Amino acid sequence: MVQATGDRHAVEALQAAWARSDQLFELLTPDALLVRPIPLRQPVLFYLGHLPAFACNQVWCGALGRPRFNATFDALFERGIDPPDDGSFVADDAASWPSPDDIVAYRDRVRATLLESLGAPELSDVVRMVVEHELMHHETLMYMMLQLPAAMKVRPADLPPRACLRPPARERATVPGGRVVLGAPRDGRFGWDNEFPEWAVDVASFGIDTLPVTNRDFLAFVEAGGYGERALWSADGWRWRTRQAVSRPSFWRGGEGSLAVATLFEDVPFGAAAEWPVYVTHAEATAYARWKGARLPTEAEFHRAAFGGPGAARREHPWGDEPPTANHGNLGFTGWEPTPVGTHMAGRSAFGVHELVGNGWEWTATPFRPFPGFATDRRYPGYSADFFDERHFVLLGGSWATDLRLVRRSFRNWFQPHYPYVFAKFRCVWSADEARA
Repeated sequence: MVQATGDRHAVEALQAAWARSDQLFELLTPDALLVRPIPLRQPVLFYLGHLPAFACNQVWCGALGRPRFNATFDALFERGIDPPDDGSFVADDAASWPSPDDIVAYRDRVRATLLESLGAPELSDVVRMVVEHELMHHETLMYMMLQLPAAMKVRPADLPPRACLRPPARERATVPGGRVVLGAPRDGRFGWDNEFPEWAVDVASFGIDTLPVTNRDFLAFVEAGGYGERALWSADGWRWRTRQAVSRPSFWRGGEGSLAVATLFEDVPFGAAAEWPVYVTHAEATAYARWKGARLPTEAEFHRAAFGGPGAARREHPWGDEPPTANHGNLGFTGWEPTPVGTHMAGRSAFGVHELVGNGWEWTATPFRPFPGFATDRRYPGYSADFFDERHFVLLGGSWATDLRLVRRSFRNWFQPHYPYVFAKFRCVWSADEARA
């Protein structure tokens, strides 16, 4: 029983996150747990233990300073992995991991112990950290599950119907120069360490596509031989493309005449998915942008287009300060796949740019770096600092599998430039002179 003095809202959020975790794992058949659907990640089984281990390490052992009741599991499931895709990573034998029944018993004990302990209001901040960590991994589970064969997944009976909406016309919006404030103030609000502190940056005027690049758009790049045109690729991107023999987006399936786009429960014929945003790596997005005589936006430019307005105005979200809802974008598991680009008209920014939040994270040209004045969070010192290595790039916005709690102006995501599994889209920008041409 939760003590009455506790932060009831934080506890309810934690219980809701656990409920969705259980729902997502129930989408898998038992034999799927030992599969490693993404070679550079742990087997699915790891995440069954990682989520309670993080909660136990942060709250029970960390904030409360209580003795461990399963030190082996606390350490085994403490952190995931993010090795480089250079062929050096050697996976262990998934069958050597503990049994699912033992991990579930550990999970249930952690949950029960935490609910009996969350009476102190001062724990609300660390509980929110645990909640958001759990929510972030829901998206991780989704892009891992997408890689599993259909026979290892249980299709829900109540999937919503596929959206078949007509996208608005693609245009190029001109965003006037102005000052952008990145990050968030250290005023007691919750956030991850890379979100702090605030940092003001001046941005010059630029042009930006009002819509993300679609599967149909990207098919033209593929058919024009873009994957074989060395001049379009960075040296690093070209090495990856040739080493992995990449010739199209990883979400595409089938061959000529039967091309399809992969979703969680089925491959959708290309014609039905043509107006969805194309999900690609940073390397592929950069090559396409060069093919169009453009580039990817910087983190500051994205902020200006998404959260700026006339003069010095600044919004919490592209549509204003109203909290996000299903009307504003394809967010928060309201659906289980992309929708045609730009069809959430209520989500437009002040400059008329569609879908800067929702339907897929958006790649930027900015390496993942700390803001000036950055300080690690003592509770989780390796959360961001371990990835300030010039091998990761910032993504902003959110996807259909991003929980609404994570939809805030200061939230930053990041991945390596060759990682092909993320629900990551992009759009093109031009300098002011090029935009007027």
